[in-house]
Amino acid sequence: MTLDTPPRPGGPGLGEPVPSRYALRVGTIDVLVVSDGVLPLPTAMLAYNADPAVRAEWMNRMFLPPDAFDWPLNAVVVRSGGQTILVDAGLGMDPDLALPRAGQLALRLAAAGIDLGAVTDVVLTHMHMDHVGGLLVDGVKGRLRPDLRIHVAAAEVEFWKAPDFSHTSMPQGFPDALRAAARTFLDQYRDHLRLFEEEHEIAPGVVVHRTGGHTPGHSVVRLASEGDRLIFAGDAVFPVGFDHPDWHNGFEHDPEEAVRVRIRLLRELAETGGQMVATHMPFPSIGRVAFAGDAFRWVPAFWDY
Repeated sequence: MTLDTPPRPGGPGLGEPVPSRYALRVGTIDVLVVSDGVLPLPTAMLAYNADPAVRAEWMNRMFLPPDAFDWPLNAVVVRSGGQTILVDAGLGMDPDLALPRAGQLALRLAAAGIDLGAVTDVVLTHMHMDHVGGLLVDGVKGRLRPDLRIHVAAAEVEFWKAPDFSHTSMPQGFPDALRAAARTFLDQYRDHLRLFEEEHEIAPGVVVHRTGGHTPGHSVVRLASEGDRLIFAGDAVFPVGFDHPDWHNGFEHDPEEAVRVRIRLLRELAETGGQMVATHMPFPSIGRVAFAGDAFRWVPAFWDY
């Protein structure tokens, strides 16, 4: 099973207990959303600048637990113009963090019949460990093509030389883990990096665009073919961001700029009707955005069986 014959939801896998991949087409571009599992996090970091009572009311209204919840992790495989492109690489396995239900990307790519050696390009929305960690799992680098191209914003690489965490609000242990993952990634893959400044076309109809905000080099990937459009928003959008786009996520290094980026992106999606996928939206994370007064509304796509 390859992207030439995309697997369908619910298809056979290697003992997968839950659906973990979803295939769709954007014009002539094949897209496969792949779940990397879930990451348990405290709810406070979803909106640390919000009144705790207001945040708790939102959690209750969304039928989410008040103290901690499972944060989804999604990556995307894109096939266009003979290239197979992995957008973000998942969490991998950090031995210092107890995250047993995350870091499933390599297993789930294999279950989808996707050979790592067939991947021609990797696009990183940014270099947080849940986006680069899958490339650091033992044995993965040896399975990749020697001419693999890894596309990342130059501003992102520069930032991780001396990262600033002064405006974040992360759980204990995460800043050190993020620094270590970024440093290890750059040490192992520096020769594969293809840096861009603001925008770069990866393949026909596949363009990566730097937004900043979440991190200085945070980027989104825009797909366009035959009138269809889809944006992989990375960490620019979280579930709470539709009702409260001004709430700060604890992992945002520049939360004020992240708010501006989020509102611009959500407004664009609402105006154009294009589809969106985001790293931390509930799997399969396919949907559209509509206006809802002064905020926005998420409209999940109907699953196509």
